[in-house]
Amino acid sequence: MQRLTASQEAMVATWKRHTYAEFVLKDANASLATMTPQPQVFLVPTGTGGSGRAGVHAFYTDSFLPNVPPDFELLPLSQTLGENRLIEEFVIRFTHSIEMGWMLPDLGPTGRRVEVAFVGIIEFDGGKIAAERLYWDQATVLSQLGIRNHPMMCAGAASAAQLLRLRSGR
Repeated sequence: MQRLTASQEAMVATWKRHTYAEFVLKDANASLATMTPQPQVFLVPTGTGGSGRAGVHAFYTDSFLPNVPPDFELLPLSQTLGENRLIEEFVIRFTHSIEMGWMLPDLGPTGRRVEVAFVGIIEFDGGKIAAERLYWDQATVLSQLGIRNHPMMCAGAASAAQLLRLRSGR
């Protein structure tokens, strides 16, 4: 078992507080309390998220938090920690019982179950979350929903360019 530095232990604790605020409290302000003044959240397969405090707050309150299905589960698989980065691998499960524009834009509820692997790359600055990037296989999600031809099947292609812009600060 890997011994964590004090900084890594603090990152894990902050990440736990953040996910608790999102998935248990469903509280955008509590989530933002774990983040830097200029955070970024980017969901790569759909190109959704927010930048800056106001943008992330709007994403959480308008798009994400009210549109997480009631049976949504996060099942952690592994965590890898660096100096200022935490990478978490997990599986999510849910029934597509509500609109989920953050994950399934322009697709009404299908009532079908989804189970898919996720990877989150969480960057920290000064003990707070500076950036959160989430990856999953959108084609697998759409396939489980019985969708074979949808613009979201290849939306990730545009996200690659957006990731490069985020990295360069433009």
